[in-house]
Amino acid sequence: MTTPLRLGIAGLGTVGVGIVRIVQKHADLLEKRAGRPVQIVAVSARSKTKNRDVDLSAYDWEDSPVTLAKREDIDVFVEVIGGHEGPAKDATEAAIASGKDVVSANKALLAIHGQALAEAAEAAGRVIRFEAAVAGGIPVVKSLTEGLAGNEITRVMGVMNGSCNYILTRMQDAGLTYQAVFDEANQLGYLEADPELDVGGIDAGHKLALLASIAFGTQVDFDAVELEGIGSVTIEDINQAADMGYKIKLLGVAQMTGRGLEQRMSPCLVPDSSPLGQLAGGTNMVVLEGDAVSQIVLRGPGAGEGPTASAVMGDVMDIARGMRVTTFGQPASTLRKARAARAAVAAPYYLRMQLIDKPGALAKVAHVLGEAGISIDRMRQYDHTDTSAPVLIVTHKTTRSALDEALTQFKATGVVVGDPVAIRIEAV
Repeated sequence: MTTPLRLGIAGLGTVGVGIVRIVQKHADLLEKRAGRPVQIVAVSARSKTKNRDVDLSAYDWEDSPVTLAKREDIDVFVEVIGGHEGPAKDATEAAIASGKDVVSANKALLAIHGQALAEAAEAAGRVIRFEAAVAGGIPVVKSLTEGLAGNEITRVMGVMNGSCNYILTRMQDAGLTYQAVFDEANQLGYLEADPELDVGGIDAGHKLALLASIAFGTQVDFDAVELEGIGSVTIEDINQAADMGYKIKLLGVAQMTGRGLEQRMSPCLVPDSSPLGQLAGGTNMVVLEGDAVSQIVLRGPGAGEGPTASAVMGDVMDIARGMRVTTFGQPASTLRKARAARAAVAAPYYLRMQLIDKPGALAKVAHVLGEAGISIDRMRQYDHTDTSAPVLIVTHKTTRSALDEALTQFKATGVVVGDPVAIRIEAV
């Protein structure tokens, strides 16, 4: 009889329950595709009595995920607890030390401790798989580590947080303010318990750091990701960007430049006719660019029980088939520490500012931009009040450092009211 692959599942929230349902529903299909049975042996969660609408009676129960990780009768430790410290980290380390392979959906854990965990797994002859940690049901990790392994990756880009994409899409479709849609999304349960993880770009930043490590052969470095959330995006920005043919997205971009590795998660403008511009609701999209393949676009659900559990099971099935891929696509010992680069690649920018309505105001703004080496591509002025006039400028390509210099100098002109809004326009 073929030896089964035995699973221990730590965490029985939405994703953990989804995994149980897949194993129970598709047991025969999984066995045919893997060439061996895939079985759940034991589970662990904070509450044994909670009603999860799934039958767990056939599995052993462990109160502690660390105890579960050390059991001799499991081959793969499935970690869907969450959090970058505490039980998730302790149990993952225990599983590796006990000779178990690990499948994780925990982006925060791997973005912060991924290098150390990968080195430990490699030393023990084990693997860590984490498809479910990035972009839900989209097989982007597998695409980078396997399908595109023959490419030198030049850029990774994408919308990696469905909650933020929902908020920005809803603002535009309904003409609502950020705060109104934020409250709506929170009430619908679309946001994390700490909403800043979503709207602050932290959740998506974790995902970008993981993809950058695979794409560029570098040690995962979440601290080097430039983070800017969507809290400052106004309905005026959305409407005026649309008027000029753009959509605003919380966009993650990673690329290797002559100055180092650029990793940023921030609101950007993208052409409304592009795949990213047309992405609506809570869907995720990742764009991968390589020297041989040019560009591929991956689109799909970025969260939820089914998509995330599906990604977990994809990793489980690879292990069941005997496929052993290193954590970040190459041995952890060969990953180099990249020098961080801040927005080194030039790009056009969208500028929105309020000018005092008096002769020569616009000329002073143009002079400041010229002194910083920034040329104007196009400009629009909207209905003004008795005292001020809103002005929208799209620049030609410039560096962020030059733009920051101009933004600083605007204050000395005496004609700019408040702080200008500057949003990068990303080529896609």
